[in-house]
Amino acid sequence: MKKIIFCLGIGFLFTHEMDAMLNNEWRVMPLTSWLSNESGQKIFLLAHIPLFAVLAALIASSNETIRNRTQVVISAFLAIHGVLHVAFMSQQQYKFESIESNLLIFGGAVCGAIFLFLNQRRGTIIT
Repeated sequence: MKKIIFCLGIGFLFTHEMDAMLNNEWRVMPLTSWLSNESGQKIFLLAHIPLFAVLAALIASSNETIRNRTQVVISAFLAIHGVLHVAFMSQQQYKFESIESNLLIFGGAVCGAIFLFLNQRRGTIIT
């Protein structure tokens, strides 16, 4: 069950990042909000290539400790990511208003929280 919840959370995250392109997420993020639309879009897009490559490598690692720690860190990120979106909702540039966008953001946050809860219940926060 825990593995299914984690994989679902990753699915929400990766799909949210596609949706983030449509909603110009770089305009809301403190590190990229000052960039022109064209530059922000390119940097946001290209930065996800190494990010996703590293995440995929860590998730698929043959080292069980690395896989477990990666799952915990990503799940914590998913939960925190939902909180960050709530914090950014009041910004004028925030465009994640559709049901689908919110399902992706908060579905991932819920999956992250459930994974952490199940992981903690088993006493395996980080091994």
